[in-house]
Amino acid sequence: MYATERHAHITRHLTDRGRVSVVGLADDLGVTTETIRRDLDLLEQQGALRRVHGGAVPLRTGGVAEPSIAERMSVNAEAKRAIALRALEVITDGYRGAIVFDAGSSVGAVAAGLGERVAATGARLDVVTHAVPVAHTLSLLSDVGLTVLGGQVRGLTAAAVGPATLAALESLRPDLAFIGVNGISADFGLSTPDPAEAAVKAAIVRSARRTVVVADAAKFGVESFVRFAHLSNVDILVTDAAPDADLAVALAAADVEVWIA
Repeated sequence: MYATERHAHITRHLTDRGRVSVVGLADDLGVTTETIRRDLDLLEQQGALRRVHGGAVPLRTGGVAEPSIAERMSVNAEAKRAIALRALEVITDGYRGAIVFDAGSSVGAVAAGLGERVAATGARLDVVTHAVPVAHTLSLLSDVGLTVLGGQVRGLTAAAVGPATLAALESLRPDLAFIGVNGISADFGLSTPDPAEAAVKAAIVRSARRTVVVADAAKFGVESFVRFAHLSNVDILVTDAAPDADLAVALAAADVEVWIA
């Protein structure tokens, strides 16, 4: 296979999956891992991707770059649905409690599956969110009490941020929070590009008795602009693939349960 064909395969799969691994690409293409590493290095130099430990992610996933909520909904959609169903297993038969839903496409997938989980478990829930799309999804559930937090809505994520949102969260003590991330790494923890969004995420984590992070493997090794929590602040990470060795060790040291969808 020519280098140009390998590069096309790599960029196509990166677009579809949100992350590629050196080992996986080597198996797919029948070449050595050294060849794949050279390909990824060259594509990074060309601005086509960003290298991370064990593979690569789209260039936009780090730093302050941030795709819109509409863009994110179409990336790794099947993985996010599987993650959501696994995450909802935290709601057991007869569960009673209050839950905060963060913003983001992965959390949105959890909200979309909540109705079936409530019907299956007989759970009685009060739910809270600051995210407009999530609020719309939850508003369709007749058996769930919904509170929507106010604030200035960011167009990019359709989530309320700012002093009013933070003040409302300070008065809450929910039993559970579902949190989304733009990046999760062994050294930096949980991160997101926007400081205002990070402040809300941090407030949710502080308020909740248990924090469940939902993140597909494309987020592994990514360090966005602002850290909003350490790994030690997380109770459960629900994802679609096993973390690499460095992140797995850090999660274990932080006593984080890892659930694979």
